[in-house]
Amino acid sequence: MTEKIDLDNIPEAAIVPKKRMRFSVVWIIPIVAALVAIGIAVQRILSEGPTITIVFKAAEGVEAGKTFVKYNDVNIGEVKTVRLSEDFTKVVVTAKIDKSAEGLIVEDAEFWVEKPRVTLSGVSGIGTLLTGNFIGLKMGKSKRPRHNFIGRDVPPAITMDQPGRIFILQADNLGSVGIGSPLYYRRLNVGQVIGYDLAGDGKALHIKIFVNAPYDKYVTNETRFWEASGIDVTMGASGINVDTQSVVSMLVGGIAFETPSLLKELKPADANAAFTLFRNRATAMAEHETVITPYVLYFNESLLGLSVGAPVTYRGLPVGEVTAVGLEYDQAKDFIHPRVDIQLYPARFMAHVKKSAALEEQARSESGRHVFMQKLIDKGVRAQLRSGNILTGQLYVAFDNFRGVPKVKIDWTKTPAELPVMPSGLEDLKTKINDVLARIDKIPLNAIGEDMKKLLAGLDGMVKRVDREVLPELKTTLDALKHVLKSTDATLVGKDAPAQQEMREALQEVRRAAQAVSGLVDYLERNPEALVRGKTQEKSK
Repeated sequence: MTEKIDLDNIPEAAIVPKKRMRFSVVWIIPIVAALVAIGIAVQRILSEGPTITIVFKAAEGVEAGKTFVKYNDVNIGEVKTVRLSEDFTKVVVTAKIDKSAEGLIVEDAEFWVEKPRVTLSGVSGIGTLLTGNFIGLKMGKSKRPRHNFIGRDVPPAITMDQPGRIFILQADNLGSVGIGSPLYYRRLNVGQVIGYDLAGDGKALHIKIFVNAPYDKYVTNETRFWEASGIDVTMGASGINVDTQSVVSMLVGGIAFETPSLLKELKPADANAAFTLFRNRATAMAEHETVITPYVLYFNESLLGLSVGAPVTYRGLPVGEVTAVGLEYDQAKDFIHPRVDIQLYPARFMAHVKKSAALEEQARSESGRHVFMQKLIDKGVRAQLRSGNILTGQLYVAFDNFRGVPKVKIDWTKTPAELPVMPSGLEDLKTKINDVLARIDKIPLNAIGEDMKKLLAGLDGMVKRVDREVLPELKTTLDALKHVLKSTDATLVGKDAPAQQEMREALQEVRRAAQAVSGLVDYLERNPEALVRGKTQEKSK
């Protein structure tokens, strides 16, 4: 049976407050240890530098725990991990940077893998052959920190702390110039090309150069830059010219600059100033004339050998240059003329003339130059094409005096004005040669050939007749003559020949007669009276 519970007699519960536990000394040690650990962790976090990631296209020789990050050859960090990117096309490098170098890790900092390289400017990274590759750092100018970077494929040409200045050169094309190409001042290497890019319109090229200090102070607003790449061989009316800066420039190209010595009191150019890059030194250092007078010449002969930049001379002295060579259609005459545009420089002309106040005053105004040129034309001055070099065939324009030429009135209302010309000596020679050839063409060579053919046929018949008729008779005659000679030889030449015997007897008779005459002469000399009285008889004894 189940015992019934008396609900009325259930005792009431009493609330008893919990007794407080006393703090034990045992807990002090772990609390202090925890505080020390937290402090050490905080101190370590505060003392550590940032962790950065650098993405490279390739990371040759980079290894986790072995490769360092360096700035000015000082270790400022270490590579922790090296892995492939998610698309497996790049290499992601994680590096821990020292706290002391935290200020270098800014927004525009640049990283690259330093390894041995052979570039246009020389050989770099030789030390890595012994120490191994490392990641180089170029300090930026920004103050904003950054932890993710895209690595460079090649080291930057210059560093931020390298003294010097950057300038911009404008050129039509790159030529043989490339990044790292040397920069020369008076044949001394003073800088290099650090980059290039197309202009906004795509019609020009901007080449960025860096000039090392203290040579950057020699770059002024009037400095001229030109290509010093390879061997500069030019052929013109003045002959063949060969120029080069150094052996290095012959192999890898380069740029040279110089300031004309006649310019005085020039200030250094500002950084990033723009200059024109000329093709060669002669063009770069040419005088920039302030007064230019354009003219046009129409020739009736070939312009082969005449090029832009060819000199224009007066009595052999340079006074201008050719600016354009081409053709022009004359609608009125329905004819195409060879056209040559030239520029005359009054300052150059005056440089060859002794001081003349009246002439200098006349050359200052355009109307005065027109009057002066008209006077020269009236006195027989004409433009003529002449050969400057027989080997190269280059032509130039020469102004000279010619006798017996008709006077020409120049129309100064045209721009540019047309000046009269004279045919060149070569053209006259060509004309004469053409006349001779024309006369040769008129000679009836075919008729002459037929006559010669008939003559040769007649000669051939005559030779055959001689061979058939004359030669046999001649042979008979020669045989007879041979027989006569043989008989004569037998009669005269033989030892017992009759002729020789008779000749000997005749000679003996002559000798005896000579002896008798000699005796008679001796007798008459002794007895001259014998001529009258006769020979006396000798008395007998």
